[in-house]
Amino acid sequence: MEAKPSEKMTNPKPRDFLNHLETYLAKRDGVDKLLKISRYTTKIILASSLIPETNPLTHRLKSFESSVGVSRKAFRLGKFVQDINALRASRWRDSNRGLALLLILAYGGEGLYYLVEQFVWLSKSGLIDAKWLQKMSAWAELVGYVGSVSLKVRDLREIKEEEACVASTIEISVTRGIGCVGEEEKMRKLKEKKTMKVLSVLQDLADGLMAVADVRDGKVGVLSAPSVIASAGLFSAIISTHKNWVSC
Repeated sequence: MEAKPSEKMTNPKPRDFLNHLETYLAKRDGVDKLLKISRYTTKIILASSLIPETNPLTHRLKSFESSVGVSRKAFRLGKFVQDINALRASRWRDSNRGLALLLILAYGGEGLYYLVEQFVWLSKSGLIDAKWLQKMSAWAELVGYVGSVSLKVRDLREIKEEEACVASTIEISVTRGIGCVGEEEKMRKLKEKKTMKVLSVLQDLADGLMAVADVRDGKVGVLSAPSVIASAGLFSAIISTHKNWVSC
C-alpha cells in the first residue's frame, strides 16, 4: 500500500507547459532574459546590414533596440540586494584569503554594477545627467565577471574530483557484483551539475566580452565589432533563458 506514493515521487508527472511558462514569466530574470534575446537579435539584424540604412524599418529597429535596453535596466531596480545577501551567505570572512577575494570580486563587483545601473537608467530616462556612471558600471561588471568565472572554474575542479571518486566507487561495486544504483544516480546528477556550470562559465565569458567592449568605449577591434558583441549577447541570453527555465 505504501509503494504507490513512492512510485509517484520516482516518476513525477511532466509539468504542464503553460503552468511552467507562467512561473517563468513571473520571475524578474525570466522577463529580463526574453527582453535580452529581443534586443540582441535586433542588434544582429542591424549589424548584418540585411536592411538598407535608408529603409524606415532600420530606424524603427534602432528605436526598438534602444527602448528595450532602457526597459531592461528598470528590471534591475534593487537587484544589488541579492548580491549583498549572497556575499553574506558565502561567509567570506571565514574563508581563506584567495577564496574570500574571489567572493568579494564576484558578488561585490556585480552588486556595485547593479547599484550603479539604477542611476544609469535614470540618466538614460532623462531624469538626471550622469553619463560618466556608464564607465563605472562597465568596470564593476567586468570585475564581477572575473570573480564569477574564477569561482565557477574552481567549482568545476571540485565537481571533477567528486566525479572521479564516484566513478571509482562504481567500478569497485561492479567488480564485486554489488548494486550501485545510488552511486549511478549521484553520477548522473554530478554530470548535470557540471553541464550547467560549464554553460554558466560560457555565459559569463560572453557577458564579460561585452563588458570589455563597454570599458573600451567603442574603440575599434575585432572583438568589439557590433556583430561579435551582438552574437555574444544573444548567446548569453539563450543560455540564461535555458538555466532559468530549468530552475523554475
